[in-house]
Amino acid sequence: MFAIALWDRKTQTLSLARDRFGEKPLYYGFGRGVFLFGSELKALRQHPQFEADIDRQSLALYLRHNYLPAPHSIYQHIQKLTPGTIITLTGSQLKQRQLPEPQAYWSYLEVLDAGRRNPFAGSMDEAVNRLESILQTTIEEQMISDVPLGAFLSGGLDSSLVVALMQSRKTQRVRSFSVGFHEKEFDEAPHAKAVAKHLGTEHTELYVTPQDALNVVPLLPAMFDEPFADSSQIPTYLVAKMAKEHVTVSLSGDAGDEVFGGYSRYVRGLQYSRVEAIPRVLRQGVSWTLGQLPGVQSASSRSLLRRVYWVANLLGTSSFEEAYRLMVSAWRDPLLAVDTSAVASSAFEELPRRLKGHSHLRRMMALDTLTYLPDDIMVKVDRTTMAVSLETRAPFLDHRVTEFATQLPEAMLMQSGEGKQIIRKLLAKYVPTSLTDRPKQGFGIPVDQWVRGPLLDWAESLLEPRLLADQGFFRCAHVRQVWEEHKSGRANRITQLWPILMFQAWHRESHG
Repeated sequence: MFAIALWDRKTQTLSLARDRFGEKPLYYGFGRGVFLFGSELKALRQHPQFEADIDRQSLALYLRHNYLPAPHSIYQHIQKLTPGTIITLTGSQLKQRQLPEPQAYWSYLEVLDAGRRNPFAGSMDEAVNRLESILQTTIEEQMISDVPLGAFLSGGLDSSLVVALMQSRKTQRVRSFSVGFHEKEFDEAPHAKAVAKHLGTEHTELYVTPQDALNVVPLLPAMFDEPFADSSQIPTYLVAKMAKEHVTVSLSGDAGDEVFGGYSRYVRGLQYSRVEAIPRVLRQGVSWTLGQLPGVQSASSRSLLRRVYWVANLLGTSSFEEAYRLMVSAWRDPLLAVDTSAVASSAFEELPRRLKGHSHLRRMMALDTLTYLPDDIMVKVDRTTMAVSLETRAPFLDHRVTEFATQLPEAMLMQSGEGKQIIRKLLAKYVPTSLTDRPKQGFGIPVDQWVRGPLLDWAESLLEPRLLADQGFFRCAHVRQVWEEHKSGRANRITQLWPILMFQAWHRESHG
């Protein structure tokens, strides 16, 4: 993981490079006649020539996804270097404010194509043994440290496998860390504790109160330095802060879902793919009919009517990629909320052509690997851990692991609606399936309840009509309607509200 800036004095060229999966950030662009680059926007904002013009089309894209996909940033004149690329600028280009296109030195799409051309031909047992060997090598390398080292342990498949392989390579007990919540539906700590006990790690857990979590909210704008609205940022920060009290480096199970097909939405995507054969006119007719049912559009998130609403939306899409984008969107139509004429383009518009010939599962995994993984997961992990000076390493992001994963037949990834088959079989060599075989649980918090309760005044101050009108970024009437629906309890609209609240909190912190 790296972000590099190299000035070649002999050739008078500046090269910027970023690691394969975007674990580390790198921003660049022109101010008023000055080329700026750095790992933090707050550093760039300190320059007197920095131009802090909000890019409204990028703001709309942020509302759609809860994060800003590279190469976009929240500012008009600043870009993020895309993962796995290098950009080299000559002295004349710098003087003339010319930005050449970044060049890929490693391409996940090329690796994916190579995996399809040269698939793994062995049995499942042979694949498990091969993956075990690769991960053992990777983890052994990542455990090299001259400072105290440990691992995050949620009790899920990925973190449990990382910790199991760490403990198998180490004579002393591995330090493992988990965070728990008193709200049972959000609490994974008992599962982590059971895995830790079986593996014999030196386990530390922290049960946090709602107030502990709420205390983090004011820290988020400065911590993330750019609008970011994955609410699992809060528990991630808390577990990082706790781990830092004991270690300086921590391994994590991040990227296992993208690399080995673990998200439950992949199952839903495959289910949707079966209706593609239905004529589009018929699908859209059914979509319109379902959308007219009374109360369907304002139903609560867990009600049957809400599921009907989502089915209606999915049936109304024109392509598989559009349907999948809908599944991962906070705002289906961000232009309802943002005062702009268009949404910035993203991989969901640009990648379908490159992914032709790949299966529906591989297409979903590729879209996540190139967007959600670097711009949400790795942003969340990097910013929260750097905020407490904890270094985090992700073994699943070693290119040898991901390159092997692209060669695997789909049956080694998903069977009968259950993903990460090869991970499950490998983990079973170290941990009984009774400790890990349970429905996937996100790293969530009851933020929807908080903004109606202890965060109510904070949210109201950020969504105050005069403030929204003075800023001019959002369509005030629609945002207020969404807020009133949520505040009253008529509907759970936190998915749409949290990105707006995080933008507003960031803007207040960064721009006063």
